[in-house]
Amino acid sequence: MENDILEKSIGERVRTLRAENDMTLDQLSLASGVSRAMISRIERGEASPTASLLARICAALGLSLSGFFSEDETVTPIVRKAEQKIWQDPETGYVRRAISPPRVGSDVDIVQVEFPAGAKVSFPPHSASHGMTQHVWLLQGTLEMTTQQDVYLLSPGDCLFMPVGEGHVFHNPGERPARYCVVLDRRAR
Repeated sequence: MENDILEKSIGERVRTLRAENDMTLDQLSLASGVSRAMISRIERGEASPTASLLARICAALGLSLSGFFSEDETVTPIVRKAEQKIWQDPETGYVRRAISPPRVGSDVDIVQVEFPAGAKVSFPPHSASHGMTQHVWLLQGTLEMTTQQDVYLLSPGDCLFMPVGEGHVFHNPGERPARYCVVLDRRAR
């Protein structure tokens, strides 16, 4: 039941943002690289988007995932832990917590992720995300990051800086969950 409510809420938010951006389904599909049929199913609450799909849709709408989930929140310089938005990727089970206060006018978002053992999420290159950068700071576990040409194995305390739009893969090769923070800078360079 709670998952159905979340799917409906995500779908309504995508539809609202698409309308605010004066985009048709076809235009959003072309900009995001997500099929028109899938976007339509998401908007109707019939499909729960994966992290990769939702990130591509958000980028095409000019938002980060944090911005996407902060629709009805008032502007405040603090967000208490109990108020931070949490979302679980239906494909991998990873849990994403929006840490930074929403809608404060900053181009920086901070996100904490609990990434299950063996999980892998691929974010293909996407032009709508070009210019965005991120720091990935591993707090616990092991994380393998693949960028365009390089593979980095992160240990607790390591921090990797990388562009977002060129595509990358998050992989937890360990037997325990990994916990990390992403500091995303949405400013185009």
